[in-house]
Amino acid sequence: MSAFSLPSLQRHRTAGFSLVEIMIALVIGMLAMIVILQVFSLFEGKKRTTTSGNDATNTGAIALYELQRNIQHSGYDISAYNLVGCNVRLRTAPATVNLPAMAPVTINHASIPAGDAHTDTLLLVYGNANGGAEGDGITAQANPPDNIYTVQSPNAFHAPVGTQLADYVIAETKAHPAASCSLPAAAFLPMVKIVSVGVGGINNVAISATGQAGMAPGSPNNGSLYNLGSAPVILAYAIRNGQLTVCDYMANDCSIAANKNDTTIWVPIADNIVSMLAEYGHDTLTTVPAATGQTSYAVDTYDKTTPTSSCGWTRTLAVRIALVARNVMPDKSAPSANPTWAGGAIDLTSTSVAPNFTWQNYRYKVFQTTVPIRNIAIQGVLSGC
Repeated sequence: MSAFSLPSLQRHRTAGFSLVEIMIALVIGMLAMIVILQVFSLFEGKKRTTTSGNDATNTGAIALYELQRNIQHSGYDISAYNLVGCNVRLRTAPATVNLPAMAPVTINHASIPAGDAHTDTLLLVYGNANGGAEGDGITAQANPPDNIYTVQSPNAFHAPVGTQLADYVIAETKAHPAASCSLPAAAFLPMVKIVSVGVGGINNVAISATGQAGMAPGSPNNGSLYNLGSAPVILAYAIRNGQLTVCDYMANDCSIAANKNDTTIWVPIADNIVSMLAEYGHDTLTTVPAATGQTSYAVDTYDKTTPTSSCGWTRTLAVRIALVARNVMPDKSAPSANPTWAGGAIDLTSTSVAPNFTWQNYRYKVFQTTVPIRNIAIQGVLSGC
């Protein structure tokens, strides 16, 4: 080996990568990074689609449970033949709030501002009293129409004592209940609080305002005092801007159209609920058998026709309802068709969507159930209906 061979070999081994080798390595690395990012993007998109679908399923199930639970309670304390369908004045201060045709469940009540296109609204009413739904008989009324009633069972009513809240009551006549309530169409029965029980007479119940002429003239024992308890529930539900919202009639006037987009009044309780549809379940069959004078008491027709009489309400035994939940993330590769429920097709064409997408670029889940109006069923069929 020559004297110059060793340094030459060392110089060759420490020369490093050439520029061409570095550029080739960078290209290979960039290609690998692009592939990795594409795989990550695809995985993340699928993950978000799956997660948002799970969120829609959970949201829809919880929202349906909320409605189902309240429909099951609906009608408690207000399903008596003489009271159901009556016009009720909920309060007069600071402003008068009326509730026409109060009933356990009302689909698209005339006083409730409509929700999003092709959706229904629901109005649910029930009380929390411990007494019977048939009301307590009024045996006398001090200087009618004064605010003191003498009743048969005063222990069923509660005045404000300590932390105990006062009950809300409604006085009504016992006229023939086959028609819609016994009031003239323009009259409203006030729902008022109890002031005292047993004052001036052990069976006396005094209310907070001058009472409606709750008994027919000359018939002091022909009326009833209905107890709705200390915390009656009157809730209106509607789909607004792709959300299930609720308005509490006991705190707000839910009939004011100008407030329908006020989220402090119509409070969102479930996001991405894009449709709510409901139908009554009616018993329209003839008496079976005729000698018993009773209806079949089974649902045979579903429609959106709200009963206008006590007879009609005693034949309205259930409500079937559908909620449509939508996933949060749109998906261009999976166009959807209009879903269906037991009541037919569900029109989603007017639902709001993200920019550059259509309603078909979302996945939808339909939740539906049929809920008995059990507090109507407990009352039984009104004789002659």
